[in-house]
Amino acid sequence: MHHRTRRDFLKSGLAATLAAGIPARAKATDLVTLGGSKVKVCRLGFGTGSHSGKIQRELGQEGFNRLVRHAYDSGIRFFETAESYPEMHRMLGIALKGIPRDSYQFMSKITTRPNGNPQEKIDELRKLAGIDYFDIMLLHWQHTTTWPSDSERYQDGIQEAEVKKAIVSHGASVHGLPALRRVPDTKWLKVAMIRVNHKGVAMDAEDFMTQGLGDVPEVVTHVHEAKKAGLGVISMKLVGEGRFTERDDRKAALRFAFRKAGVDCVTLGYKSPAEIDEAIENLNLALA
Repeated sequence: MHHRTRRDFLKSGLAATLAAGIPARAKATDLVTLGGSKVKVCRLGFGTGSHSGKIQRELGQEGFNRLVRHAYDSGIRFFETAESYPEMHRMLGIALKGIPRDSYQFMSKITTRPNGNPQEKIDELRKLAGIDYFDIMLLHWQHTTTWPSDSERYQDGIQEAEVKKAIVSHGASVHGLPALRRVPDTKWLKVAMIRVNHKGVAMDAEDFMTQGLGDVPEVVTHVHEAKKAGLGVISMKLVGEGRFTERDDRKAALRFAFRKAGVDCVTLGYKSPAEIDEAIENLNLALA
């Protein structure tokens, strides 16, 4: 019987880390470039969409301010929200007020309504957040196989906003395997936000609204394809929409996302400073 030594174990772990493109001494708060977008974000982001922002809104503005400032002071400099998270642009803008704008990255997601005006909506969201520009704007909740053509109006609107310096780069968040399969070959994309965890909870299946488990191997395959195509990949639903109540599962989810799937960064929703501290520690362990 072959007995692995500690040195063998460490070598195999290093090989897996290098294969995932993770440099030695990587940290949760390091800046990484999201593929061809050229936008740099920290590996661990601050999400505001826990139950569409309900968890964050219930903190109240002062409590939310303290949470955002704790994240910033702890090294997290990537913050994200969405048009469909009520009040969160305004609350996040207030929480970040006074912090140098070039010291953090702000990502939003726009809802692609058939008769909507993307320019007006982008300007509205900027004003709500009290910022001059978004570092990344995503097409939100793309869930059909025809989304690349269905959303062309919004793609054009986002690119117009980039010319006006209201947006730096762009991408899409996708739900369901039919939508995800279109990601690697959609030339317009620079960034993709994809549901990733090790258990398949709240992940992509044929039915984007499934209550069952997603197809983890296929999702990972498309993440790899997206990376090969030069896209930056952001992981969402990392803790199964809050269903991973054991810390070991949260640790495993981060290891899986970075070392197996090979995502560039993750966003997590928080409700306390302790959750932020744990997430940083968990990701540092996953990257080690």
